[in-house]
Formats: sequence, C-alpha cells, structure tokens
Amino acid sequence: MGKKKKNKKDQPGELMVCTNSRALMRYSIVERLEAGIVLTGSEVKSMRAKHADLEGSYATIDGGELWLHKMYVGPYEQAGAFGHETKQRRKLLVKSQELKRLLGKLTVRGFTLIPTRVYFKNGWAKVELGLAKGKDVGDRREDLKRKTAVREARAAVNAGRHR
Repeated sequence: MGKKKKNKKDQPGELMVCTNSRALMRYSIVERLEAGIVLTGSEVKSMRAKHADLEGSYATIDGGELWLHKMYVGPYEQAGAFGHETKQRRKLLVKSQELKRLLGKLTVRGFTLIPTRVYFKNGWAKVELGLAKGKDVGDRREDLKRKTAVREARAAVNAGRHR
C-alpha cells in the first residue's frame, strides 16, 4: 500500500490573533522574521479568543535575549487568581544566529523591531517581527496619495464595466 496523501484538512493552518495595521503606515518594513512567544496558560487561552492587541508594542534585545514590550493580552475570566498581567514583557524565541544578525542590523541608526502580526502556527504562538525604519511625514503623504490614486482608478474601471 502506498502512503496516504494529506489533504488541506489534515494540515493545521494558521489562526490569526491580531495585526498591527499602524506599523505599516508609520514604518517601512525592510525585513520580516518569525519568532515564538513564551506564554502562560491563561495568556494562550486569551489569545485563542483573540483578546490581544499590538498597538504601541515593540521588541528589544536585552541581555542577549529578544523581548516583546507593551503587547496587550486581555485577561482570561476563568483564570481567577492565576491570571496574568495584561501588558507585561514577553520573551521571544529565535535562534542565536538570527539574534546576532538582528543585533548587527539594529545598531544601524533608525532601525527598530516592530511586531506586525500574532498568530498560531501548528498550535504554537508566533509573532512576525518587522525590521523597520520610520517614515517621514512626507513619505506617509506620498503613500496616502498613491493609495487614493489606486482606489480612484479601480472605481473608474468598475464604473465602466457596469454600464
């Protein structure tokens, strides 16, 4: 007998928890990186219920370890006295070679690590970090103009189709 083929239902997918839409507006992402998150049980259950937010969060390297700061994870009601703090710093898991490479890039002026999204992949909590450089006000305005032009062009094309 041959091997059984796995269909898409057999392969666990990703469960999106939250995204950081403001990060894409304020920063230009140069490179993306996936890291695991160290969580307690109540944090995992709260994140599975999508009670999390990345607004204002960032990542740093302290003492040779990667940390995620100011990520909000809502309280889990059934945890009782064994709950967690909502905005505590959380340890991120990356390989040491990746950490050294990131440390070298972060020493360049203007670069920072911004979390862009949090999700579960194969049952494990993951965060996607973006090596980012801050945009100037002029760059933000150019992005808005470009998006507006694309939106108006699409509207014109759709209006022409429906005649």
